Amino acid sequence: MGLLVDDTFAFIIHPIQIKKDVARKYPLLGKLLTEPQINFFSRFFPPVYLSQIEGIRSISTGRELKGWLIAAPYTPPTMMSLPVNMVYDKIVACGHMAEQLGAKILGLGAYTSVVGDAGKTIADRLEIPVTTGDSYTVTMAVEAIREAARVMDIDLRAATIAVVGATGTIGKTCAEMLAGESAKLILVGRRSDALDSVRELCAGKAADVTVSTQMSAIYDADLILTVTSAVHEVIEPKHLKPGAVVCDVARPRDVSKRVAAERDDVLVIEGGMVEVPGQPDFHFDFGFPPRHAYACMAETMALALEGRYEDYTIGKEISVAQALEIGNIADRHGFRLSGFRSFEQPVTDAQIAAVRERAAQSRKVWMKA
Repeated sequence: MGLLVDDTFAFIIHPIQIKKDVARKYPLLGKLLTEPQINFFSRFFPPVYLSQIEGIRSISTGRELKGWLIAAPYTPPTMMSLPVNMVYDKIVACGHMAEQLGAKILGLGAYTSVVGDAGKTIADRLEIPVTTGDSYTVTMAVEAIREAARVMDIDLRAATIAVVGATGTIGKTCAEMLAGESAKLILVGRRSDALDSVRELCAGKAADVTVSTQMSAIYDADLILTVTSAVHEVIEPKHLKPGAVVCDVARPRDVSKRVAAERDDVLVIEGGMVEVPGQPDFHFDFGFPPRHAYACMAETMALALEGRYEDYTIGKEISVAQALEIGNIADRHGFRLSGFRSFEQPVTDAQIAAVRERAAQSRKVWMKA
């Protein structure tokens, strides 16, 4: 039976760092099974109830929120390899669990938000409204780029910004917003025709806009926002100039761990981490510090606190107006961009200062090259 609570939500997550994430719920399976075995067996697992979320409280209304975390057992490679209808069936089954728990809105996390038509079919097959959370992900990604520019002493108006995955749902809207705030904008994607469409969206604003299907094009960028739906890492150490900042919004991540190991003169930050108002307890460790959540998860919470129980971000089009609207809603209830993290570790002011210093040294050599 559903619980009688005024404001409720549910959010679907799934394994991304496959062995590590499975071990969060099933320590023995995470230890014993190989990744290929987990990918195979995940096809046969039902939806998994993870936890109840409590303690979220709006700073403007004082209303409290209750939610539930549900896991779709599929991994990204499994979702990419299975027929789309089979993946829909699993996500819809998670949605039915959410309905039975008493959730009034459902958020689709990570790959469950990009499968097929980006939530439209899922929304059609469920009684409760659905959001992918991608509008607030856009808002927070752009805000993270602004903040990163500030702490790295990069003049945003004079900067070159690259958006990798610029033809995707999130990348396209981020590009449109950043075109009005930078001197040059480099759009990187797989298809030239789709890139040309995004370039048209960005035209006539502050930035000089160029497009490329080659990752090498980002080498000129001061700030890089990357949000592809690639299963494997796409940004390597050779792609980045000294002092560059990369905001990685993708899950699984786009930036190779080799960047952290080999390039102490660049700053890599994870996009999409938000501080949640109140004293939230997720009763589950998904790798974030206490009181923090993904931006997509925060969108679902903010809509519930606002009483906006309707399909919000579904499909492959997000308007700038919608991104700004959810940003205002979330801000009103007390959601905030949190401190930076890099490869799951907090980034300190001292680390940022060290990156700036090493970048200054590297540039001396780089400029002569």
